[in-house]
Amino acid sequence: MNKGIRNILSIVLGLLIGGVVNMTIITFSHLIVAPPEGADVTTMEGLKTAMLEFEFKHFLMPFLAHALGTFVGALLAAMIAATRKLSLAMVVGFAFLAAGIAAVIMLPSPLWFSITDLVLAYIPMAYLGYKLGSKRSLAA
Repeated sequence: MNKGIRNILSIVLGLLIGGVVNMTIITFSHLIVAPPEGADVTTMEGLKTAMLEFEFKHFLMPFLAHALGTFVGALLAAMIAATRKLSLAMVVGFAFLAAGIAAVIMLPSPLWFSITDLVLAYIPMAYLGYKLGSKRSLAA
């Protein structure tokens, strides 16, 4: 397969699969950590209201979703990429970081969570994905 096409495919699949991991964790997180009593987290407005009642435990699953989604996406990008594995894994990491910044702007989360999430869940996890993924390669 052409190196350029393989590199583009690495980013696309990294973003897609990383997004699926993120959304799967978010979708099923209520089974592990129940939202506050009476909270409606199925709509953006309901989530905005509910987040004002969230405790520390309610922020664990979103952080895990962001970190693991980014990690898996960058790992996959590094494994698929033909060249520039670090750069392509970081493209995935920065794309997820941009989405994280958008979420911080749209949702009223505590400052400690916003900082922790933006600083630890994206670029460090993308780098870790690169480190582990660059040692393995998926044949294309």
